[in-house]
Amino acid sequence: MNTNKPPVVTSSPSTVVAYDQTHFGNAVVPPIFQNSLFVFESFTDMADTYAGKKVRPVYSRGLNPTVRAFEEKIAKLEKTEDALGFGSGMAAISASVLSVVKPGDRIVAVEHIYPDAYRFFEMMLKDLNVTVDYVDGRDPDAVDKALPGAKLLYLESPTSWTFHVHDIAKLCEIARKHSAISMIDNSWASPVFQQPAKLGCDVVIHSASKYLGGHSDVVAGVVASNNEFIGRLRGQILPYLGSKLSAFDAWLLLRGLRTLPARMREHQRSGLAIAQKLADHPEVVAVHHPTLGRNLPDGLTGASGLFSFEFSPRVNIPNFCDALGIFKIGVSWGGHESLVVPALVSRAQVGGPNSALRFGVPENLVRLHIGLEDAEDLWSDLSAAIDAAL
Repeated sequence: MNTNKPPVVTSSPSTVVAYDQTHFGNAVVPPIFQNSLFVFESFTDMADTYAGKKVRPVYSRGLNPTVRAFEEKIAKLEKTEDALGFGSGMAAISASVLSVVKPGDRIVAVEHIYPDAYRFFEMMLKDLNVTVDYVDGRDPDAVDKALPGAKLLYLESPTSWTFHVHDIAKLCEIARKHSAISMIDNSWASPVFQQPAKLGCDVVIHSASKYLGGHSDVVAGVVASNNEFIGRLRGQILPYLGSKLSAFDAWLLLRGLRTLPARMREHQRSGLAIAQKLADHPEVVAVHHPTLGRNLPDGLTGASGLFSFEFSPRVNIPNFCDALGIFKIGVSWGGHESLVVPALVSRAQVGGPNSALRFGVPENLVRLHIGLEDAEDLWSDLSAAIDAAL
């Protein structure tokens, strides 16, 4: 018997088992199946696979054992039936949304969503005659009023840039009342600190480039939901949009998941320490941190290292950014490094008519990602840069 061949993958209907340690000498780290295709043992094996009697790797655009190992772990972490990996967070968002809406449909989205998701809604979806209405997610009554007739409720909690926190369970209950699918970007909290499916959310999305990967060396996305939704994505969306997750990137993500709880605790500890020091600084007029000085809302059990704050008019923001040493000026977040992004620059990129006004982010706002460097060193860097910018 050949014990080196990959395990057969089975499906019921979309729950696909692809990795078994015993097939690979009980390797503690899953191998990388760097394959474009997988051959069949016989004519019958191929015929049964194409007839849908069995599901197994055929071509890595659709199914790959290393990718499957990552998907299974995400489903367990998010407490969903299944999950599906994508080549980027935006691929996960766009595939999920496009699987739900069609021309003429309407979406209700909370304000201050991820800017690229906003651009996707405002530019691409409008060209497809899909309407998007934005509502303050902190106001369940406003969401309730906006939802009748909508196909989808799109959430983030906390939101991008402003970090508003929502009552996810309440908003998803409202969505069910109006027969709308609820969908949330859970990248900020990660499944360590928030599991939206347990709060009633239908679809959970991650930019896996962020905390799930955690090392700033992979671009990926993942969707977690029930078997029916993931089966539709796997069978009708992923193969034709082609936004697959590569085997090597899945292997990097599996590596990142092993340290996710420890990293999230450290991001939380340092992030809260820096946020408090900024709140006490005379040149800072507001700190937007979801858990600083307040009780955690239901379902949110901790905080990541991403938040924003507003400077007084006395601080020259370009000079502040240029004076930083440990903090780097850069987009994205979730890795080991600390980053700064000024809204002064990002506002100009939002896209769409009157986008800066609709984006609703003040020019004096700065977003920070607190990495895994020493918190005291990070504060010394920030405080020195503020002094240099006065």
